[in-house]
Amino acid sequence: MKSSTDTPNFLGLRTAIYHVPDLDKGKVWYSKVLGIEPYFDQPFYVGFNVGGYELGLDPDPSSKLPGSGGVVVYWGVSDADAGLKRLISLGATERTNVQDVGEGIRIATVLDPFDNVFGVIENPHFKLPSE
Repeated sequence: MKSSTDTPNFLGLRTAIYHVPDLDKGKVWYSKVLGIEPYFDQPFYVGFNVGGYELGLDPDPSSKLPGSGGVVVYWGVSDADAGLKRLISLGATERTNVQDVGEGIRIATVLDPFDNVFGVIENPHFKLPSE
């Protein structure tokens, strides 16, 4: 019989979904930000493979809760200052400047052009097995 350590309930992050009212504009903006084209591109959803994780774009207005808040997803970068500067140069609005949250971990957040919170994290302690 398998124990709970053999089959964990959670296997790790797979997908972060952002609401974009205009899927074509969202696809163009995120293609520039990520430097890649989507691997899944349909009229109802667009998905990008970002280092083995999915960033999804959903145009369905019922998928967005009113007001700001909720979960903030932080995407790994090697330099938080450069990541923040690049996002702002591509049309994002600074939400929080780069902050050192301890032990060399640095984070920042922006609002994308569609009012989603988009975070970047520079974490020298987190490495994927293939890195």
